Amino acid sequence: MRVAPRPAAVGCLTALALTFVTLTGCSGDNGDGDGRSSATTPASSPTPSASSPAAEAPSPSTPASPWAGTKQFVQIDSARTDDGATYLSVRTAQKKPHEQFEAWVIVPGEGPYTEVRMADDAQVLLSVPLGDAKHPASYSQTDFVTRLTAQPSSARPNLGYDLSFDAEGRVTRLQSLYTP
Repeated sequence: MRVAPRPAAVGCLTALALTFVTLTGCSGDNGDGDGRSSATTPASSPTPSASSPAAEAPSPSTPASPWAGTKQFVQIDSARTDDGATYLSVRTAQKKPHEQFEAWVIVPGEGPYTEVRMADDAQVLLSVPLGDAKHPASYSQTDFVTRLTAQPSSARPNLGYDLSFDAEGRVTRLQSLYTP
């Protein structure tokens, strides 16, 4: 006698499959260089850390950061430079193509921000409104901090960034998305 699968079991399997895809870090970047992604949801969401940037290094059995080795779409609430290093206060968000323009609509995330460090040689690409043009151009980390902090805090939730992280969880590439 054949037993039909129960709806609850099918739902559990679907949730399990989606969780697996999310945890594997699939970012959906289509690789064409325009910053657009075939998926608009973040690959994972870290647990905020109460530790300072100078916290004890993790053991070899634990990852340096929940975002280590991934690409994430985030909002940045603040940025600062301390002893030559740049730190960003970030949380995951979503991006959706604008219906009328070649631009993005940022869907703000919820929850607390997490501080991450930028690698010393991280690439910074900015578009309007932080950059001077619609298309991304290269800027220094110092320029980015200055331009971000010049924005009113009420405008920052409308800005979105694609970040790439190295194996230690440091930002190696930051690209702001063009938003009209």
